Amino acid sequence: MRTSQVRFAASLALAVVLATSLAAAAQTSSTSKLDPLLQKRVSLVIGSTRVVVRAVDGVSLTQLAFVVQLAGGSVGRLLPIVNGLAVTVPNASLATLGASGLVAHVSMDRMAAGAMERTGPTVGATAVRQEFGYDGSGVGVAIIDSGITAWHDDLTDSLGAQRVARFVDFVNGRPAPYDDYGHGTHVAGIVAGNGFDSGGARSGIAPGARLTVLKVLNQTGAGRISDVIAALDYVLAHRVELNIKVVNLSVATGVYESYDLDPLTLAAKAAVNAGIVVVAAAGNYGRSAQGATQYGGITAPGNAPWVVTVGASSHMGTIDRADDTIAAFSSRGPTAVNRAAKPDLVAPGVGIESLSDPLSAFYSSKAAYLLPGTIPTPYLPYLSLSGTSMATPVVAGTVALMLQANPALTPNAVKALLEYTAQIYPQYDPLTEGSGFLNAKGAVDLARFFAAPIGAYPSSPDWSTQIIWGNRAVAGGQLMPGTNGWSKSIVWGATTTQTGAPAAWGVICTAADCSDPASWTTWDTTAAYENVVWGTTCGGADCTTSPASAGGLVGAIGGLLIWSSSDGDTVVWGTADGDTVVWGTNDDGDTVVWGTSCTDPSCQPVIWN
Repeated sequence: MRTSQVRFAASLALAVVLATSLAAAAQTSSTSKLDPLLQKRVSLVIGSTRVVVRAVDGVSLTQLAFVVQLAGGSVGRLLPIVNGLAVTVPNASLATLGASGLVAHVSMDRMAAGAMERTGPTVGATAVRQEFGYDGSGVGVAIIDSGITAWHDDLTDSLGAQRVARFVDFVNGRPAPYDDYGHGTHVAGIVAGNGFDSGGARSGIAPGARLTVLKVLNQTGAGRISDVIAALDYVLAHRVELNIKVVNLSVATGVYESYDLDPLTLAAKAAVNAGIVVVAAAGNYGRSAQGATQYGGITAPGNAPWVVTVGASSHMGTIDRADDTIAAFSSRGPTAVNRAAKPDLVAPGVGIESLSDPLSAFYSSKAAYLLPGTIPTPYLPYLSLSGTSMATPVVAGTVALMLQANPALTPNAVKALLEYTAQIYPQYDPLTEGSGFLNAKGAVDLARFFAAPIGAYPSSPDWSTQIIWGNRAVAGGQLMPGTNGWSKSIVWGATTTQTGAPAAWGVICTAADCSDPASWTTWDTTAAYENVVWGTTCGGADCTTSPASAGGLVGAIGGLLIWSSSDGDTVVWGTADGDTVVWGTNDDGDTVVWGTSCTDPSCQPVIWN
């Protein structure tokens, strides 16, 4: 009898939830809550789609599974970091799901993929270790990738144990560390390898850092954004226990909607809001299929302003910065949809020598690029790879050094210091190199000053002395600790704080004689600065829509002119039907590309002489 009552109560509760959902669906048949990819699938009467559905609030989330079941779908992983679920829904029910009053937004569960010997000296990380003794000790770095090798000499600590504090497998659920693809192992070595098998020559940027490795890519290097979101959720939940301060995302996917709607970028935002620096690859779509330079290929979550987005440079096999170049494959801005300035900076990503895993797919498929160490080993312990996937951990390792020098730095402050100390190469525009080429030594110097701002302000003629705040190149001042721009409550690029005060970064000299303290004033958003995306179009402000309704000039980036088509798309990143040149869709013949796996010929691995 009691069992029947319980079943009746459960059925009644389900009926109430379903009735609520049906009532909401009856009120509107709008597909406005569906992302652009899903809007093209609502007319399909067959097939199902994996999606990430976000609830409007916590109460709605508890009822969301019933709504999905009503729509004929199946429920997968809970994603608390974005207040949502990963589910599979019949295409014919997508509109019904999107119309539910319990649903805030629905996005396709898109595919994601994996996007040293001279690198450390080139960027100055080796000098940081030699001069200051910083090696990332005490800083936890989360590697969200394809896993990590079960054992590598270069990942041992002083006691002979592996410096992997935690391994979690979101793909197959296996408990012990492994990497059946090999990408994650290579990335981990760039961050934290100690060079044991090479006499220290191929050490990573922060060889004292401790790793948390979260496997989200399978043996082919593919995965789903729901697993990446779940990994970010794990980071958020265990950040104190594992002292996670940095997340490396050398995985990425295409951009189809605003970073304010995409659950992947929102998950990254939640991590940043908690004080974690998220470093993401820019992508490897800097050239078209015909080999021409193209703009607009930044991948997600690197399109979001709150992450540090890294493009790739080449050190040309030397430690001399003078011959460094931009890698041809490195994605350029602006971002699709939001048309935001990216990348934030570039770092070495061509011919990067790091760790191999003998049981991985890379060990056989990249056999020509395997490298020996300097001591006998049962397998070739190193591998040379190229891509923004390799450039990203160079920056993530640098961030670990900065946070060892100054643990109080916020994500905004970290990004500002990286950009301010980067080295500009005048032959490249800001949508190609961001604020410039990584300068790890300068970033750590300034991080140390932020920790104890006494004595002379650190400076170098090689520093850019600028940050790209939103779409504006802000230059000429001195970054100072304690300004509101570094608050975790302000989004990078915002004009004002939540209280309406101008966003500020430090102080700037407004007179010819800067020795007079009275000549210095607050450096903030009240002044006008160059818009690196739109130029002087729209009065120098960001344009909310294309200003050329019948085709014409949209903006200017250095010497590059951006022209629009008659329907308001821009030929830099758009096509006549509203798709993007880089991403496209499945159903109209456009090419679909995603992730940071590099197929461009310029991305071929290199073994430097």
